[in-house]
Amino acid sequence: MVHVDQVMSTLRQVVDPELHRDIVSMGMIKDLSIEGEKVSFTLELTTPACPFNSEIEQDVRDRMANLGIKDLDVKVTARVTEGRAISMDELLPGVKNIIAIASGKGGVGKTTVAVNLAVALSKTGAKVGLLDADIYGPSVPLFMGIKETPAVVDGKIQPVIAYSVKVISMGFFYEQSQQAGIYRGPIVSGIIKQFITDVNWGELDYLIIDLPPGTGDAPLTMAQTIPITGILVVTTPQDVAMNVAIKAIGMFNKLNIPIIGVVENMSYLECPNCKEHMTIFGVGGGKKVSEKFGISFVGDIPLNPEIMANSDTGNPIPLINPNSDQAKIFDKIARQMAGRVSVIANELKSQQEAETAGEVPATT
Repeated sequence: MVHVDQVMSTLRQVVDPELHRDIVSMGMIKDLSIEGEKVSFTLELTTPACPFNSEIEQDVRDRMANLGIKDLDVKVTARVTEGRAISMDELLPGVKNIIAIASGKGGVGKTTVAVNLAVALSKTGAKVGLLDADIYGPSVPLFMGIKETPAVVDGKIQPVIAYSVKVISMGFFYEQSQQAGIYRGPIVSGIIKQFITDVNWGELDYLIIDLPPGTGDAPLTMAQTIPITGILVVTTPQDVAMNVAIKAIGMFNKLNIPIIGVVENMSYLECPNCKEHMTIFGVGGGKKVSEKFGISFVGDIPLNPEIMANSDTGNPIPLINPNSDQAKIFDKIARQMAGRVSVIANELKSQQEAETAGEVPATT
């Protein structure tokens, strides 16, 4: 018969590959009980989209087996932690993490990435929202297959739910689908703030924000209005896209917003017959950006007709064809992104604990 101390000591040897801390010190072991020969506990991961969930669980089971435990009951759950400083007067107190999808220039497929990653995250069981902040050319409703408009209840706009994702877009409020958004900077800032203050987002693990291209009013308003967990930068292999992405990263660095990583879209076209990868738009733009700034290269996405066709028909590929190579790419990137957010959340928690203990000056 084993004792609680033996079990906990063994579990301290299990280290989260991304957070580099043992699962006991992180509070991931809950409700440990020993009844005779049976050992039961809950393994609470930092996100249902943890990229190493199977590895961590297997490591736990292997170490328990090595301890001689034959009757083991492990319940694996997840609770997403906050990756941003949420104060008492926070505008979105129920939103744990805000991830902005950004690009330096238009035409790199940023909305395609944002939509498919939101759906991929939602598939894991996470509570996900998607805010289309591209006021001038909103296309999220088309990509999500949404035709209805949001309701207003008690003065709050209710997001439209599609594929278990809560969605808000300026595209819902145009009288005609062909209507263009023509607004000056102050109006854009006002609309963005309204999407934050007047929408009933409720409880979310992740709010994905599809920013307009560039470094203008929308990203600045977001950064100045709410604490953002991190930025995922989308680029393509071309030098022109890479160079503009570098400028966008420079802006977010000045605003002290963490960069989650870089995604390279349209990386290659796979020949349907020979499976050869044809690099139509050049090679390595995303990796060059990641190396220049020392940030993570989260993944590359091919130029694929199925992705484009399903976007136009409002059928995100992670749901419509989940076993396809393209869907698996988005699933992998979503998990990598969630993992990076967990790292940011862990660093924030450590910072707050150090401030409380008086070990470091409080941040402002």
